[in-house]
Amino acid sequence: MSMRLLFTFPFLAAALPLSAWAAPALPDGRIILPPPPAAHSAAQHEDDVVFQETRHLAGSARWRMALNDADLHPQHLLADFSCAAGVTLDANRLPRLTALIAHLQPAIEQSVTDEKQYWKRKRPFVGNDQPICTDDRAHLGDSPAYPSGHTTHGWIVASILAEIMPDRATEILHRGRVFGESRIVCGVHWKSDVQAGWINGGAMFAALQADSQFQADLLAARQEVAALRARPQVPDAARCTADSQTASQPIE
Repeated sequence: MSMRLLFTFPFLAAALPLSAWAAPALPDGRIILPPPPAAHSAAQHEDDVVFQETRHLAGSARWRMALNDADLHPQHLLADFSCAAGVTLDANRLPRLTALIAHLQPAIEQSVTDEKQYWKRKRPFVGNDQPICTDDRAHLGDSPAYPSGHTTHGWIVASILAEIMPDRATEILHRGRVFGESRIVCGVHWKSDVQAGWINGGAMFAALQADSQFQADLLAARQEVAALRARPQVPDAARCTADSQTASQPIE
């Protein structure tokens, strides 16, 4: 992810002048996070077992959800959480919230990249021909696994939405957990990568509470969401029921 997002979706740039953006200070996961499991350890054995056991999900509804969850564009992330929010989170009606997510992404991406390069853990599909839910195998194979960046992003978005809609916090944070588990289902991350991503996202969200620009943007986003909920568009009930059933199925 990069600031190109603001130009891919022009309404984001209009909503938030670029001069207002300053990269937030995020905690150093290389210190906060435990190291990934050592080779031949019990934790690595558990990661191996979960990777193998989840390969049977290829082609299933859960597999399709995992593929859908791989898209980190802000408007797509909001759509992913619409059922959990109980209202369609339309990016066109939520420019400040969408821009807030877009603004945070480059800083999160850089932080996670630094962490990944520090540990240089290989992804679970490297060196074997087991199925993964993306055709981006070669590129991902060159990118270290620990911690999961998608999980970090997803947990931060879930935390933002839960802060804005505390009455829907349980449903939203459950979807945030499922969003991270999608990376296990996809076969592109170990279970412990995802667990580290949840910690990482929680630590980053906690640090953002001291960022005055974040708080100002969060307030604006809260007001937007309140206005949207006053005149809501309800997500498709059948799709939400299907997604809920799919998400409730254990993956291991």
